[in-house]
Amino acid sequence: MINKDFFPALEALEREKRIKKEIFMEALETALVIAYKRHTGTPKAIKIKLVPERNQIKITAFLDVVDVVENKDTQISLEDARLINRKYKIGDVVSEDVSSKEFGRIAAQTAKQVIMQKLREVEGEIAYNELSQKEDELITCMVRRLDGKNVYVEVSKLEAQLAPQDQSPRDKFKVGDKIKVYVKKIKPGHKGPQVIISRSNANFVKKLFELNVPEIENGLVVVKNIVREAGYRTKIAVHSLDADVDPVGACVGNRGMRVNAIVSELDGEKIDIIPWCEDPLEFIARALSPAKVAMVQCNDMEKSARVIVLDEMLSLAIGRDGQNARLAAKLTGWHIDVKPYSSLKVEEKVKEGDEAILEDAPIEEVNLDELMSESVSEEQDIFDEDFGELE
Repeated sequence: MINKDFFPALEALEREKRIKKEIFMEALETALVIAYKRHTGTPKAIKIKLVPERNQIKITAFLDVVDVVENKDTQISLEDARLINRKYKIGDVVSEDVSSKEFGRIAAQTAKQVIMQKLREVEGEIAYNELSQKEDELITCMVRRLDGKNVYVEVSKLEAQLAPQDQSPRDKFKVGDKIKVYVKKIKPGHKGPQVIISRSNANFVKKLFELNVPEIENGLVVVKNIVREAGYRTKIAVHSLDADVDPVGACVGNRGMRVNAIVSELDGEKIDIIPWCEDPLEFIARALSPAKVAMVQCNDMEKSARVIVLDEMLSLAIGRDGQNARLAAKLTGWHIDVKPYSSLKVEEKVKEGDEAILEDAPIEEVNLDELMSESVSEEQDIFDEDFGELE
């Protein structure tokens, strides 16, 4: 017999945790076999069955019917087997019930350990299955504690670590803050699923655009590429599948409403929204926004480009510590070397197709500081006014 409250407790656990009691019983029966053998020191082949109707643990031992008994713990002679049932023959298995009053205490201890362990395992599996659907998604979670530079948040009742390298330099957190994070990976672990999250990943910004720009979410506008140096600048290349939809305008929104919501989440990080172009010459020129490009020369074999800008645009094209040019190179996939116009030496013969003059080519740009007070159609004028300040 076992405690009369044992099986009702399993049923209560089933209702509360939505885990079938049969899962616990199966695990417990397996564990009880090991515990029984360890307790009795017997090598017998046994099976333990929980019987809820009788509030009992049924222990059954199995013996192989043999002609000559070599191990009395696992074998029984044909003669002795036929005393139990005349139909037994060599090779059959005889089962017999085993009674062990002393086993009750061992069973209770084992039951508690197994149920707690199985509960953690099943809860971990349920959490993993739920969270795996959120991989590569943006979720909102709460900051639970701070430990040095590490931030710990609650994700579906699990604790996830936001490591320093996964934070933006602009991020500042307090316990109780609700923050958005990008779920990079869900890994199964011994202590439950391991949730790897980030706010510095470029996909964090991409998901923010999907959240704020319906045209991206429904697939009308496609994000061709996105690169980022968290806390400083993001460049995103977008393309419209509908000729009537301006991809940059869709991302910016009416008077900058959409992009400003993203910039606010990033605490002022600069965002360059670049209209993607199949022509690498034009795409490279656009990627160096907010600088204006005078000329692009490409080497297709080496996938490298020399970009010529007016002397007063040089610092803007390169950016602080080379950041603007570096991000443009990552966005386009080309090695980019930026040169001032004053250093340009025009070759006598330029092979057709190697050079593109883009001085008058329109380059769509976004100045985030002026979006709330100027319309999208005024973006070029805004950049002309702000170039001196940016330099």
